[in-house]
Amino acid sequence: MSDPGERDRPATPLTSADLEARRAGSRRALRRQRQLAALAVVVLALGLIAIGTSHGPSHVRPPLRADRAAGHGRPTPHGLSQPPPHPADPTIDKVLSYTSYLTVGSPRRAEVALTFDDGPGPDTPHVLAILARYHVPATFFTVGAAVRRSPKLVRQEVRRGYAIGDHTERHAYLSRISSAAQSEEILGDARDLEAAGAPAPQLFRPPYGAFDATTLSILRSARMLMVLWTVDTKDFSRPGTQRIVYTAISGARPGAVILMHDGGGSRGQTVDALPRIIARLRHRGFRFVTVPQLLRDDPPPAGQPPPHPLSGAGVPPPPRRR
Repeated sequence: MSDPGERDRPATPLTSADLEARRAGSRRALRRQRQLAALAVVVLALGLIAIGTSHGPSHVRPPLRADRAAGHGRPTPHGLSQPPPHPADPTIDKVLSYTSYLTVGSPRRAEVALTFDDGPGPDTPHVLAILARYHVPATFFTVGAAVRRSPKLVRQEVRRGYAIGDHTERHAYLSRISSAAQSEEILGDARDLEAAGAPAPQLFRPPYGAFDATTLSILRSARMLMVLWTVDTKDFSRPGTQRIVYTAISGARPGAVILMHDGGGSRGQTVDALPRIIARLRHRGFRFVTVPQLLRDDPPPAGQPPPHPLSGAGVPPPPRRR
């Protein structure tokens, strides 16, 4: 038991040296606590990272490379991302089961298909801008050599939902070349389109409207439908904007396929005529569709006679080889 007198005695006063020693000890203890706390945070963070690396959070998906992301395309020789594979259009296969070509659809609906040949070319962006402004679908029959020069324009057409068809590799006059050359012209353009990011073409338009039995045989093997036309605006000859408009409007009828050009030369007159053609046909109650949509809505009739060449349409053919 302590002496009661000791509680009443004052404590011995601390010297300045004692005070400084106590302060130094307190600072050392505080530093140790902070270091231990920081170490604990680091250990906890490393543990969380290790867990995330092993199992991966359920809501985060690692980035996929374009060439292995299912359904997101693959790189092409042109550096474009190729879209996922497009299945064959069953409507086109159905039409191919009873005919090899389309010139005009059945007149059940007031629909017309605007088609553009020989592109993509310098005026194609202007054509695309007008179609987008007026919300008009269209079909483009491309030339392989032009596709290789402007694959991004083809990609843009595909992205907007326009139909893309084959128009040969070099705009060849098919009935004047060999079977092997015809095959290379048709299938070469198809390869260029796929490399540019378009689906394998199921539609084909013969340059100058020229074809023969060999052409039809190649198309049958390739499961391509030959698309001719109802109205030839002859815009390739640059007859003047007013003439192009008049030809398109006067020849339009339900199921019509209207031929124009976005490549193969200067198409400024076509660009100027296009808004007027769209406005006047709409005023007459026509609806614009792609060729595949026309085939779904107004397919060509069964029992069509064999197709006949439209040779002479377009640019004059080259001289016959001797």
